[in-house]
Amino acid sequence: MSRIASTLNALKASGEKALVTFITAGDPDLTTSEQLVHSLVESGADLIELGFPFSDPMADGPTIQLSSERALAAGTTLRGVLDLVGRVRQHSNVPIVLMGYYNPVFTYGPAQFAHDAAAAGVDGLLLVDLPPEEAEELHPLLTGAGVDLITLLAPTTGEERMAQLAAASEGFLYYVSMTGVTGSQQVDASAIASAVGALKEVSPVPVAVGFGVSTPEDAKSVAAIADAVVVGSALVKLIAEFSGTSRLQSEVQGLVRQLKAAI
Repeated sequence: MSRIASTLNALKASGEKALVTFITAGDPDLTTSEQLVHSLVESGADLIELGFPFSDPMADGPTIQLSSERALAAGTTLRGVLDLVGRVRQHSNVPIVLMGYYNPVFTYGPAQFAHDAAAAGVDGLLLVDLPPEEAEELHPLLTGAGVDLITLLAPTTGEERMAQLAAASEGFLYYVSMTGVTGSQQVDASAIASAVGALKEVSPVPVAVGFGVSTPEDAKSVAAIADAVVVGSALVKLIAEFSGTSRLQSEVQGLVRQLKAAI
């Protein structure tokens, strides 16, 4: 059983909801990102999403776009992100999902990436711009390496397609709570309750909800209907604000503790 499955199954068995935290690897640098991963886990994060930077992050709002720019300016590469995961694996068994865009993976080489990601200890991959119909050159390679390809679903997805994709999902199913980019508006849990409930009926894996979850109150409302809550922009904002100061780790830990307590 994969780290993602074992972690989420254990939480479900104990009646808990999972907290998934996102940061951009390399923002402000890879050393700080590595320290932040450990801080996130120590503070209650159950699963880590690491964004690998790309020059044209079309699905992201200004907050994460800027974090990607800072990471690229610091010299962050996909190889460097994989090395970071490998170092984290020496001390932690936390599930790690890489999140980003297909171009860096394509440039790296799909077969080489699948091999190196598995060797580093990556558990899942989420590519926001790679629809399932276009994933055939990558998906079998990931499957062979034991890396889950996480499915992303939006409110605009039709019911038939949503059910079809949900039934074939791996690791966890990521439901985007709204149309638009990350961090663009506040989540409305009541507006997505029906869709999330329907997905849970057909999905063989837990359903996570992200985009727009920024406060403990948001997290609590989403946790009432979903199996996992994803928080990204709120953490990236803290990193931008306190980067280079002695308060960075404590500020991030404080928010994660509040989020975990709320769910």
